Amino acid sequence: MKSLSEIDTVSKRASRASGFEWGIAEEVGKNMRILEMLGISGIKNLNHYYKIRSKKNFEKIKLITKENQRSQLEYCPITAGVNFLDQVRSLENLNEIKFQNLAYPILFLPFIGRASEVLGKKILLKIDNRKFLLNYNTSIYTNNLDDGIITIGNNVVITFLDNKDSFEENEWRELYKLSENTFVEENESLKQSGAGAGLTDND
Repeated sequence: MKSLSEIDTVSKRASRASGFEWGIAEEVGKNMRILEMLGISGIKNLNHYYKIRSKKNFEKIKLITKENQRSQLEYCPITAGVNFLDQVRSLENLNEIKFQNLAYPILFLPFIGRASEVLGKKILLKIDNRKFLLNYNTSIYTNNLDDGIITIGNNVVITFLDNKDSFEENEWRELYKLSENTFVEENESLKQSGAGAGLTDND
């Protein structure tokens, strides 16, 4: 089994050899480490994409807007991901971002996870009928853990989610009330045996 360090290094070098600048290549290396650690087929998609990329052009989007519709070519997932991450603090205000025809969207996914960490909030990514909930770049919840190679995301939707509790207020009150059973009423004996309660001043 390949180590995460090997995955990072080889992915970075392959990205540079494929024509990306070293800075972007390093971002791809980090992303492959994340995907493989989470059990998502990053290497498989990256390898396939680079073979296709050597024969086919992809559109390199720079400025991301609320609605991103390609003119002729499919969007490059790496260029789209790098610029999404760079622009995410302003894009957050749009609440929802759409891409039409994003090539190899699994390669785009870890950029969204890292954006979630930057913003400190969850992001929902929909790739056609697949859903991915990105949690601060620490975990991914999905209804499609591993579909292998996904060559195209016809409709990709990114939704910024507001931070909120996963439980109801009455559930919190009930649990809190139960926790009160551990509270001990303070008495004189406890006061004297507690930290810093000694009667002798050693200073």
